[in-house]
Amino acid sequence: MTYKEQIQQDRIPRHVAIIMDGNGRWAKRQGLARMFGHRQGVETVHAITEAAAALGIEYLTLYTFSTENWNRPKEEVDALMALLVDTIAKETPTLMNNNVRLQTIGDISRLPQVTHDKFVACIDQTSQNTGLTLVIALSYSARWELIRSTQLIAEAVKEGKMLVEDINEESISAHLTTAAIPDPDLLIRTSGELRISNFLLWQLAYAELYFTDCLWPEFTNEEFYRAIVDYQHRERRFGKTSEQVN
Repeated sequence: MTYKEQIQQDRIPRHVAIIMDGNGRWAKRQGLARMFGHRQGVETVHAITEAAAALGIEYLTLYTFSTENWNRPKEEVDALMALLVDTIAKETPTLMNNNVRLQTIGDISRLPQVTHDKFVACIDQTSQNTGLTLVIALSYSARWELIRSTQLIAEAVKEGKMLVEDINEESISAHLTTAAIPDPDLLIRTSGELRISNFLLWQLAYAELYFTDCLWPEFTNEEFYRAIVDYQHRERRFGKTSEQVN
């Protein structure tokens, strides 16, 4: 029986987040430049997005480019930005045909103007779609997000719009870039690394974590279904006992 056949449709995670790691290592193993890995990684994004939509997953968040990635060699950053532009142009019709809505989290003001404008245009064009919401974490880091949230709350208190006593989990969540997005149920990380790399630190508090040795360009639909099946076999207690949740 395939992993897809084992999936229980009544236990589909509402929100899956993925740290897409291993493009560069995949390319190196093939004797190719790193950008070939990134291009192959785009093909995996296309396949996994379609698979998630078909399963009925409501939100898929992909860690695409971190704030730390700006420190990579300029040639690689420029090539990645160009790849983003090409991918948006190519995939926007597909998103429309599949009823997928695009959103982004992160400091996109740092993007080159053409990349920024392409992203905003695609977000606007897909905004009325009602299927899967594809969230691209771009120029994002959780520490940046938490600092930004803290600054917004401090400003609100300073201006008398908010009391110190009003600061709680709900108000902090409301000032994050993910304010309108439910917390992830499942985090997947490829490439064998066992860390979350400054990604959704607040939102992952109760997420199930799944790590695989597959490099992102090798991450097939069946590997994705395997992660979903693994998630469905876990007991999510949210601090309660097994007796309380069963």
